[in-house]
Amino acid sequence: MPAPALRGLLLYERIANAQAEFRLNNSGTTKPSPPKIIPRADHTVSRDEFSKSALKVLYRLHKAGYQSFLVGGCVRDAMLGLHPKDFDVATNATPDEVRALFSNCRLIGRRFRLAHVRFGREIVEVATFRAAANHADDDHAHDEAGRIVRDNVYGSIEEDVWRRDFTCNSLYYNIADFSIWDFTGGVEDIRERHIVLIGDPDKRLREDPVRMLRAVRFAAKLDFTIDDTVVEAMRQDRPLLANVPAARLFDEFLKMFQSGYAEKTFELLREHDLFSLLFPATDDEINKDDAYLAFVRAALRNTDKRVRSNQSVTPMFLIGVFLWKPVTKLAAKLRSKEKMSESQSLSLAAYELSGQQQRRIAIPRRFTVPMREMLALQPRFAHTRGKRALKLLQHRRFRAAYDFMMLLASVGQFDEDTAQFWTRVQNESAEQRGVSFQVTATKKGRRRRRRRRRPSQAKSPS
Repeated sequence: MPAPALRGLLLYERIANAQAEFRLNNSGTTKPSPPKIIPRADHTVSRDEFSKSALKVLYRLHKAGYQSFLVGGCVRDAMLGLHPKDFDVATNATPDEVRALFSNCRLIGRRFRLAHVRFGREIVEVATFRAAANHADDDHAHDEAGRIVRDNVYGSIEEDVWRRDFTCNSLYYNIADFSIWDFTGGVEDIRERHIVLIGDPDKRLREDPVRMLRAVRFAAKLDFTIDDTVVEAMRQDRPLLANVPAARLFDEFLKMFQSGYAEKTFELLREHDLFSLLFPATDDEINKDDAYLAFVRAALRNTDKRVRSNQSVTPMFLIGVFLWKPVTKLAAKLRSKEKMSESQSLSLAAYELSGQQQRRIAIPRRFTVPMREMLALQPRFAHTRGKRALKLLQHRRFRAAYDFMMLLASVGQFDEDTAQFWTRVQNESAEQRGVSFQVTATKKGRRRRRRRRRPSQAKSPS
């Protein structure tokens, strides 16, 4: 961590004892320990790092007599100097009490009841402090594998901290006096750049297997190391990802691969043998084909570059990359059995493979349809003469298909001269394109009048 980010924090004794305490506390057999409170004078987290909308929510809750904290990634990122973008508020106000304070609030969620306070396009998420379920009538449930399927048992901040996942995400910024409350040794783990689960790692991963993916995502984003205890639990519990709803895994896919750290996330997923659970067909091919692996890495690197340059990215592109080799292999088999064009076979193969992929990650149709069109256009780039080649420039998926083809060319899997041809013609005039594609202009003249045929006269009966 940069030295300025924790200036003053080293005045406090190291909190190794607190780390041992919180692991014991999670068993529920002891009373939660009090937080180590770091006053404003001894940390560098400034309100200037937080959005005005989040501060409005915090101040209104505080003024109404409720406890009001920023918690999680925004506090962690502010400590690391990463300029947080998402702001989560934790409070002892119930969801209904939050809604009563804000006319621009609506309650969402069944698994976790939350309040969303909307300010234009910005949403501030407000969660009520949670506690462990200790009574039969508590609104809390697990499935057979131990995964939490509902958790709406409310409590105090001292109880809420043990419901959070990682120590680095369990720091609370108190709007009352601008102090930071640390119950679990999160400050120390941030300083040491460690991803540590709160409590017993195996139990916490069973509660929510997506925490394995979150551990990888945070390690990639923050350049942290995943603690050995977490790695061991991930190795043991990785099959539990199959129990996670496919729709939720798509949301996690977006966070992992559309946030500017896709390449590093990919490498960590492979290192911990998690990628094979998300994209089994892709994993099988990259393990057999180094050229395909190089293509995937180039695409991930390109995506990261676009995100960091504030350029648009779409999940359909990377999904197409991840399915490209399996699709081309299936398309070749389809052509060997039935007579169809290469484009037709690619489209059909992409349809079948995306359908299989839905069992793991629920990819919305608005992404699978353009992905299939993008892949089906690839053979057409090999042809640079004639009207049909010229018309490719007007196709609605041309730009995405062109970018895909250029990536293939960058790793030596498409002809470089042909790729440069398609780059050049995009900047040509209509007349120049006619020459480039060797399309002869049609002569303009008077339209030949079509002779009208006279109807035959019926013969009169004799």
